[in-house]
Amino acid sequence: MSTKTTSISGGCACGAIRYEAAAEPIVMLHCHCQDCQKASGGPFSSMVVVPAEAFTFAQGTPRYHASPSEAGGKTNRGFCPDCGTPLVIKPDAAPQIIALRTASLDDQSWFNQQIDVWTSDAHAWDKMDPALPKFEKYPPMG
Repeated sequence: MSTKTTSISGGCACGAIRYEAAAEPIVMLHCHCQDCQKASGGPFSSMVVVPAEAFTFAQGTPRYHASPSEAGGKTNRGFCPDCGTPLVIKPDAAPQIIALRTASLDDQSWFNQQIDVWTSDAHAWDKMDPALPKFEKYPPMG
């Protein structure tokens, strides 16, 4: 689904945490769930999903906040313990993936949203692109 072919890198605002992913994105999305709304401070979170096996923290260690997931287990949201920048999401129900928060990417210019997820929690005033596929909750993971 992706057009990104180079290595992906990013980190937090203060520079304490850096990450890298040596893979093309699996999908790029906006998640409209209430937890992502709260974590982002906006109507959705933009994410680039990559294979977990291709991801590594090059510097620093994030702190995680875990919330129950309707898919099972927890959704673990990683952020910088120093500056609070949201960085990654690691879902227990899909350990083969990791979602990178688009705002934490070094280069955000190539982000190209492909789907909307958790549209059941979206606000009526949040105008989504009608041409993109929509998922009431989780998209298929495999």
